[in-house]
Amino acid sequence: MIFKVYYQEQKTEVAVREKTRTLFIEANSEREVRKKLVGRPYNIEYIQLVDGKYLEYEKLNEDFEVLEKE
Repeated sequence: MIFKVYYQEQKTEVAVREKTRTLFIEANSEREVRKKLVGRPYNIEYIQLVDGKYLEYEKLNEDFEVLEKE
């Protein structure tokens, strides 16, 4: 499954829409996504499952890149 993670680059940053970044990661659950990102200094705002037409739409973005399973 592919998840979209909305985050700030530093844990101390306040969540502000203009500074929110996203990444896509392959995992079996939201818990697994959090485990994979535990070593990064991210302030995770939201994790969303991306599938179906929404996934197809995201793939159209030239910046679409999925972090592979470790």
